Amino acid sequence: MNAPLHREIPASILDAAQALSQVTAQWDGDIVQQLSDYIAIPAKSPTFDPDWAKHGHIDTVMRHAASWVEAQKVEGLTLEVVRLEGRTPVLFFEIPATRADSTQTVLMYGHLDKQPEFTGWRNDLSPWAATYEDGKLYGRGGADDGYAVYASIAAVQALKAQNVPHPRIVGLIETCEESGSYDLLPYVNALKDRLGEVALVVCLDSGAGNYDQLWLTTSLRGNAAGVLKVEILTEGVHSGDASGLVPSSFRIMRQVLDRLEDSKTGRLLPQSFHCEVPPDRLAQARATAAILGDEIYKRFPWAHYDCEGATTFALPTTTDPVEALLNRTWRPTLSVTGAEGFPSFRDAGNVLRPYTAFKLSLRFPPLIDASVAVQELKSLLEDNAPYQAKVTFESNGGATGWNAPGTVPWFENALDAASQRFFGAPCGTIGQGGTIPLMGMLSKGFPKAQMMVCGVLGPKSNAHGPNEFLHVPYAKKLTAAVAQVIASVPG
Repeated sequence: MNAPLHREIPASILDAAQALSQVTAQWDGDIVQQLSDYIAIPAKSPTFDPDWAKHGHIDTVMRHAASWVEAQKVEGLTLEVVRLEGRTPVLFFEIPATRADSTQTVLMYGHLDKQPEFTGWRNDLSPWAATYEDGKLYGRGGADDGYAVYASIAAVQALKAQNVPHPRIVGLIETCEESGSYDLLPYVNALKDRLGEVALVVCLDSGAGNYDQLWLTTSLRGNAAGVLKVEILTEGVHSGDASGLVPSSFRIMRQVLDRLEDSKTGRLLPQSFHCEVPPDRLAQARATAAILGDEIYKRFPWAHYDCEGATTFALPTTTDPVEALLNRTWRPTLSVTGAEGFPSFRDAGNVLRPYTAFKLSLRFPPLIDASVAVQELKSLLEDNAPYQAKVTFESNGGATGWNAPGTVPWFENALDAASQRFFGAPCGTIGQGGTIPLMGMLSKGFPKAQMMVCGVLGPKSNAHGPNEFLHVPYAKKLTAAVAQVIASVPG
């Protein structure tokens, strides 16, 4: 790592106890309620609600967040809801530096759009009604990551309350992240001159290995999604009349997917979808595995059943902690997230279905170019279809993953100091299997910036799934830790 070029601001300049006390009071007295109101609004991302503009939910959460930020009366803060025609809006705020010699900018990022509700919520919980129980705020979107704008402002307020000098701070809160952030780049380009020279990006849209320390995300997988459809008939026909002569669209689907994935192991077959794990990331995975152990896989809600007096649990692909981490962060994998062409059990008569369609989600290692992979994927699935069936793959686009730049000394020291002060443990590092398209954009646009990518999505928080929750005690400490790190940015 290279030595910092500017004066380092000592981390001790922020009174940690006072900062945590203030942040705690703000979360308990205001932010939890703001997020409870936010959870009640089904602000689904445009991919899941193409009529988002007509329904108005995204505009509602944007308006509520903007009103709350303005109501905080942060000294010097200016705010604007920026709208480009035909695109989801973004919230942009700016807070001038209070450090006289500062030429740097801190960029704070989050999003307000949500994944759909999914099924299987606990009977007493709802995706669209907040429930606060044992320090956990249940409901869709609170942790992923509606809290980000509120925590960002609360962190700034903690600095202001102690008159701690800080660099210039800007905020960028989008509403298209869960759709791949396809609206974001035009806004980044439109706002580039106003963003300034970014020294630190604070992205609160990631996860945590546990709730006992600060976690820095060091890599994110890329993603490609789309619909694979196999058509063999123009309409359904009697299965007794046609089966054995008309090939099943589902069987053809299986053959096509066999080109992509080894169904026994889950390994994706195209070698171009794989990459070598960088040595530093492998070393970090080993260190993280030593901290988390078998909790890496035990944290998931495995199906189980009783057999001869003992409980049998479904098994993960591996129980080796290092391999488990690498499988979910640096290796490609396929998930089928939706299906069409299937009637419900109640309506499923003896009919050979005309088509089968699967919604595919592929995760690529951080170093794989998603746009190239998507083109290869389309050719692999469509070419030379069995029985000359009509096989189509309609891509929703792809997002290349992200491998964090090396940490410079001031940033590494600030993270460790913040983790020790607010959690009593050193900062951990972890790769994440999800995708945040913004990080790749910002790494290219601001190659010298340090990236504080972190979040509240720890064990069992289950973002995108049923019973999603925000771990409020962890969020309080994370908010204070963000303030600590901002105070440490060199001039």
